[in-house]
Amino acid sequence: MDVCICTFRRDSVTKAIRSVATQVLPKDVTLRLVVADNDEMPSAKGRVLGSGAGIPVVYVHAPAGNISIARNACLDAAQSEFVAFLDDDETAPPDWISTLWTCLQESGADAVFGPARALYPPDAPEWITRNDFLSNQPQQRNGRVETGHTCNVLMRKPQLRFREDLGRSGGEDTDFFFRFARDGGRFAICPDAVVHEVVDPRRLRLRWLAERRFAEGRHYGATALYGRMSLFTTSSAKAVYSALRALPHLANPSGLAFWGLRSVFHAGVCFGALAGATGRRAYG
Repeated sequence: MDVCICTFRRDSVTKAIRSVATQVLPKDVTLRLVVADNDEMPSAKGRVLGSGAGIPVVYVHAPAGNISIARNACLDAAQSEFVAFLDDDETAPPDWISTLWTCLQESGADAVFGPARALYPPDAPEWITRNDFLSNQPQQRNGRVETGHTCNVLMRKPQLRFREDLGRSGGEDTDFFFRFARDGGRFAICPDAVVHEVVDPRRLRLRWLAERRFAEGRHYGATALYGRMSLFTTSSAKAVYSALRALPHLANPSGLAFWGLRSVFHAGVCFGALAGATGRRAYG
């Protein structure tokens, strides 16, 4: 099995690598780690090759500043039928791979997604931690898993590749798994395969969260495969409904943020359904 990590100027990639190296593996499963460096210069090479992982590590320089290029470099370098992805600011517990592997085998799915749980600093605002805004939990929509994320996934390696035109604006993984599903891929959620991400304090702001929610909605609306006008109509109604639900919570920061950010997300879906995935994001 190949485990892939894309990195861009983050020292935390060393911890991510070491967490992969400590996996307790199922019988007949071996790991090979592929790390794609998306910086213009091979800035992570020393950290990656000097990590002391104790497992085979392949370093790939995949410039620059476009996450799709790095993700595709990982897929091109992967040699196994099965490929997992982990972010460079995450760590995985020792049973991560074995839990994903069991889910994949038992479900018969082509990809299984696990949660990425946020680890908040002690001084994080209560309205953020209560709503757990910065964890990433895979979801079912309309009774099925329509798409997914690359922060915690194990999949049967497809022929598909990530769209480079989305690698700077974001939404490349949402689009990738939408297309995977269109080609017959089946997905499942593995709730026990949890990885952890230490939250950057710069993300503990309402403005950052609102921009992220709008972008997530925009990416979903822009890359949905079917019924964009229907999606626009239903999301418009949900945006208005959520905004109205926020009004009684003006004195309650937790409730106001919950409903307000839901409204922002659905507004993003509307925008994406009409205008596509425009704009640029910071890496990660």
